[in-house]
Amino acid sequence: MSRKYKFHNPNGIYFVSFAVRDWIEVFIHEDYKEIIVENLAFCQKNKGLEIFAWCIMTNHVHLLIRAKEEALLQNILRDFKKFSSKAITNAIQNSNDEKNIKVLLPHFITPDGYRFWHADNHPIEVWSNAVIKQKINYIHQNPVKKGLVLMPEHYLYSSAVDYAGKKGLLDIILI
Repeated sequence: MSRKYKFHNPNGIYFVSFAVRDWIEVFIHEDYKEIIVENLAFCQKNKGLEIFAWCIMTNHVHLLIRAKEEALLQNILRDFKKFSSKAITNAIQNSNDEKNIKVLLPHFITPDGYRFWHADNHPIEVWSNAVIKQKINYIHQNPVKKGLVLMPEHYLYSSAVDYAGKKGLLDIILI
């Protein structure tokens, strides 16, 4: 088995990306982005997640994260993805928007139930200040490259707000 995409260093800072199945643009809906934000905040408060940078795009999430000493990052992400998968698919099912139910939900149905996320996380350990800065810049520039905003700090669902000196949606550790 490959060692390329694994959490090897329990004290390391990792750049992690994970996508919605079939790359469906679920996060064009504010309600579903809020579920992600609330779940990340829960993981920070209760599971030992430390966030240095983050961004929710239309169909994927980027994080620069570390686990506190008593926690394992792979367990935090497993729980995060499991909870958010259930919460978002339930929100879609219970939505009053028939279009969302008919268009979005079929992408997440599997023989075993619902699966919202791709299975992998692609963790990449960042080992130097230069690489950390490069990953933060990459994360913050994503909404600009996608054409969602003109300036990174104008995108609410990103830590670029915090790095611009304002209070964002999550507590982050500024580097």
